Amino acid sequence: MIELSPLMHVEVTLEPVRDLGDTPLGRRRIIGITGGRFAGPRLSGRILPGGADWQVIRSDGVACLDARYTLETSDGALIYVNNRGYRHGPGEVIERLARGEEVDPALYYMRATPWFETSAARYAWLNRTICVASGARRAAAVELDFFEVK
Repeated sequence: MIELSPLMHVEVTLEPVRDLGDTPLGRRRIIGITGGRFAGPRLSGRILPGGADWQVIRSDGVACLDARYTLETSDGALIYVNNRGYRHGPGEVIERLARGEEVDPALYYMRATPWFETSAARYAWLNRTICVASGARRAAAVELDFFEVK
């Protein structure tokens, strides 16, 4: 039986979208990460600036998310995150998100699978843990709830 256990709430602050236009793979967008914070029962801290979401908008309108960034825990450990997933919904909802409007996340689908990598012994369990995430796009941020798959 699969169970989900809350791992952490993540708030990622973002730069404006850099739209590279239509490429052979779709519409490429790069959204730099300026920082943020995370908190959960077993770890908390800040998101370091310097990561980004290298997303592609497919011809069917689905955003393929590919965010990579670094967590710094409150006790000084560094954890690399590779968070891949999808965001899609009705055209008018996605257009509102693109304009930076606040949209109820129940109106669109935003799910991801974060993977972790760290050399910190106290967080080594993350290197072998499968997680899923549910997200919400804000005007200049993304909010995510990460869940550990038990």
